[in-house]
Amino acid sequence: MERLDRLEAVQSMLLDIGQLSTSCSDITAFIRAVHGALGRIMYAANFYVALADREDGTVRFPYFVDEADGARDPLERIRLASPDQSPTAWVLLNRQRLVLTAADFNERHRKAAGRWGSGSTPEHFVACPLLDQNQQALGAIVIQSYSADQTYSEEDIALFGLIANHVSNALQGLQSMDRLERAVSARTAALAHEVAERGRAEKIQHALYEIADLSAQALDTDQLSASLHRIIGELMVADNFLIGLYHQRTQEISIPYFVDQKDSAPPLLRFPFGKAMCSHILSTKQAQLHDVASFRALVDAGTVAEPLGSTEIASWMGAPMLVNDQPYGVIVVQSYDPAIVYSKADLDLLAFMASHVAVAIARMQADRRIRKTKEALEQQNAALNEALHALQEAQSELVRQEKLASLGRLVAGVAHEINTPLGICVTATSHLVQELKLTREELAAGEMTAESLESFFDIVDQSLRIMTTNTQRAANLVRSFKQVAVDQSSDDIRSFNLGAYLNEVLLSLHPKLKGRPVKVAVDCAPDLLLDSFPGAVSQIVTNMVMNSLVHGFEHEQAGNITLRAALGSDDWVVMEYADDGAGMDAATLDKLFDPFFTTRRGTGGSGLGAHILYNLVTGALGGTVRATSAPGQGLTYHLRFPRSQRKEKLAA
Repeated sequence: MERLDRLEAVQSMLLDIGQLSTSCSDITAFIRAVHGALGRIMYAANFYVALADREDGTVRFPYFVDEADGARDPLERIRLASPDQSPTAWVLLNRQRLVLTAADFNERHRKAAGRWGSGSTPEHFVACPLLDQNQQALGAIVIQSYSADQTYSEEDIALFGLIANHVSNALQGLQSMDRLERAVSARTAALAHEVAERGRAEKIQHALYEIADLSAQALDTDQLSASLHRIIGELMVADNFLIGLYHQRTQEISIPYFVDQKDSAPPLLRFPFGKAMCSHILSTKQAQLHDVASFRALVDAGTVAEPLGSTEIASWMGAPMLVNDQPYGVIVVQSYDPAIVYSKADLDLLAFMASHVAVAIARMQADRRIRKTKEALEQQNAALNEALHALQEAQSELVRQEKLASLGRLVAGVAHEINTPLGICVTATSHLVQELKLTREELAAGEMTAESLESFFDIVDQSLRIMTTNTQRAANLVRSFKQVAVDQSSDDIRSFNLGAYLNEVLLSLHPKLKGRPVKVAVDCAPDLLLDSFPGAVSQIVTNMVMNSLVHGFEHEQAGNITLRAALGSDDWVVMEYADDGAGMDAATLDKLFDPFFTTRRGTGGSGLGAHILYNLVTGALGGTVRATSAPGQGLTYHLRFPRSQRKEKLAA
């Protein structure tokens, strides 16, 4: 009775592990629950799990309970030791169970002239590898005892190995979920950064609009400069602001606008080119960022001649105003406050704004240059439109190629499937020919008996039954393939029974479903007749099924697909396709129908399946489609489209 009770407890624990793997999303919490359940079956005071990372060769202990060695940081990653240095590493690298006693440990210590492993020596040690479906090590699960009164029997060790197998299966799903959550977190952070950058970009674009508007107005230099100060001040701290204009004819720089917290007016309103930092920026034609040390270094080296104004700065930026490498002036922003220090991003922004200010000034100075700039922009826009048109044509061609590829895969699959029944028919025919030859020889020799004749008739009857069954099977496949293939390559409207047609499409997909533990059920009214495009319906159903097989289910994962269709009161067909596969999060669902978006790039996903589905439903069928999903909850498509396209065409 004790053994029966224990086996029942083990069975209950295995069921609990399966339920925990679907309801628990935290690996540490899952292993803690496994430890609690294990303690009800055997002695488990000392228990830990080590998980390996094959990419960087490290191991971590998400759960570690030990009477002698205390706890470990579950997030700490440790370089994986060699098998000769650690029993846990031995289990991970050899992917085999390891059972040791204290005597075994002492013998290993003696041979290695040092400790084998970093922990205390246990009285009894049992470790099992955690293997994935490819027999690669996910980690190791360990139970041990420091007391001679608490050791493990052969039955304990066997049960522990069985539990390790179930934990391995559960951990694969949990690690996949953990990777998904990390990807979602990374995507969320990226989106937050994108939102911030978008807000910054909107401010910059608004500033550019204002600068462009200024260039179209008849403003004097003072009004233009004050407006530019206000616009740039909305993008960064610009309490100290200067605009210097370059005069090519006289080789001078003038200061039409100057705002400074220390000086009420510029030291000079006009000076020869070559003096001060303005001349240095214009001569290098590069935006520059300096602090007080680098600023003084330029002066001490003689790079900047005769500096003007205060040099007691905390941060300084200057950007040249250039158009086609032609200098128009310089914009300077500086700070005396140590708390306000400009960054490289601020410098890039100032340089960007300075280039647009230069364009605005150039427009105000010369209408001819404005026209040339406008022509250049128009040429750029034309090139962009041409590139966009080419991209759209390429996208359409890729969609067409994807549809042809789908038909090609259908041809290959059906050809492979027909090969089996036809091969059986060939074999049965050969056998029948041989038996007929032997029977004729018996008849010619006068050796024919009633028993041998009856045996010949039995062979003929059996061979004909085999040939009939397999030729009918091949004929059904050919009929289904012929209709589906013709429909996929045709855009004609015809009348067809939806339920029967769905079964034909699924029959043509049998080669893809064959060998996969995925069941497909169709629930459709037997009298539902459509006047529509069967090719579109075939392509839609094919893409939905293939998306489920590629994205919804792992190759050996069992699952269910349900396809329901009914006629609504408004003479529109309501179709619902659902699978109970992996599902997807909200961010992925939002991009489901986008062209070229796929989560399986390079492993079977083209990114066009759902996009083609959407275009066929909303275009050819004239209906609507939406999808609902959640991680681990499968995916459902909801379709609505008119029963008769002939009515829709007449109405149009």
